[in-house]
Amino acid sequence: MIDAESLRLAYVFAVDLLAFLGVYLIVNLTLELEYGKAGIPNFGKVLSVAGGAFVAGAVPGRVLASAYNMFSGAEGITNPTIAECVRGLAPQKPAILTRMDYIEDNVVIATCIQSGVLSVDPLLSTGVLVMTLLLAAAVGAVLGLVASYPALRLREDYLAMTLLAFGEFLTAIGYYNREIIGGTLGIQVIDPFSWVGGGARFAVATLTIVLVAVLVALYVRSVGRSPFGRVLRAMRDQELAAEVLGKDTVSYKRTVLMISSAIAAIAGALWAFYSGGIIATAFDRVTWTFLPWVMVVLGGAGNYLGVALGTGVYWSARKLIDQYKFVIEPVLPFSIIWFDRLAFGVLLIVLLIVRPRGLIPEKPTYALKKSTVRRIVESLKTK
Repeated sequence: MIDAESLRLAYVFAVDLLAFLGVYLIVNLTLELEYGKAGIPNFGKVLSVAGGAFVAGAVPGRVLASAYNMFSGAEGITNPTIAECVRGLAPQKPAILTRMDYIEDNVVIATCIQSGVLSVDPLLSTGVLVMTLLLAAAVGAVLGLVASYPALRLREDYLAMTLLAFGEFLTAIGYYNREIIGGTLGIQVIDPFSWVGGGARFAVATLTIVLVAVLVALYVRSVGRSPFGRVLRAMRDQELAAEVLGKDTVSYKRTVLMISSAIAAIAGALWAFYSGGIIATAFDRVTWTFLPWVMVVLGGAGNYLGVALGTGVYWSARKLIDQYKFVIEPVLPFSIIWFDRLAFGVLLIVLLIVRPRGLIPEKPTYALKKSTVRRIVESLKTK
């Protein structure tokens, strides 16, 4: 018989796994657009992901705090419930009765907004979530545009190095500038899912992430089958030939970078809301650039199903290792914390030797149906 505690642990494991899968699937699908479809080696993926997370951390909380006049202190707050919450916390921080600062008093502001407004108003919470995601997408698109100008006339190695450098600068700004997301200490993010309450909160947040991931997958699938997608593949396979045929490859690359950066920024914002707090150092190039590359290469670039499979295999294995590390650790000659990276490093090397195109290689796509192509070929043979 399975006891209640085992069911609870399985539920928590599944919800957490699906949240990681959803967020990384969104990020990996944007890399699929850039590299798998257009051939852009974007090693600065962390730039747009961090941009979206910074928006979620810096904007909605400030807007709501300003709307309820929280910065003037407890006496000026226009919402009675929020004012009562702030006064209840005043014994620990007397200064908040007369003035409040978003970074210094971040925990008080986020806690009182959630308990006084968001937890009792699902419509407002949903509106905050949607507007933040839209703003994050806009900021991500702008970051993609800015990164594209000096980078897109470069090719291959130089393009990859330039995008890698761009990926580092926003994290450094967020870490050393306290006013954005708290600098070295980070901040608490307001929770648009607080109206759900209890353990169901994480389930609803995960369901939202998975829904967005499905929509992104459908979009990437439609792009791959569209004339735009065929131009991207032509540009990836032979850029010079595409230019000779009149295609503005720089413009296409810029468009792809803007679209994928906007989508990746949405993933960053969703992750910030799910985790409930952010710090700039959490958005490093290993976690949000190199790991997506591992998953894309593992599954197969140029194929959205391969990307989904690579993401699922990686995170399922990693979560299982974390879950059962107490069983594995006694037989290892090194610390368990290095096991997943070593294991996937070896797996990736073997896979590149045995199946260099990934678990699900990209299949050729045809502008015409296969039956039509065969008929044309047969007619040419008879002439």
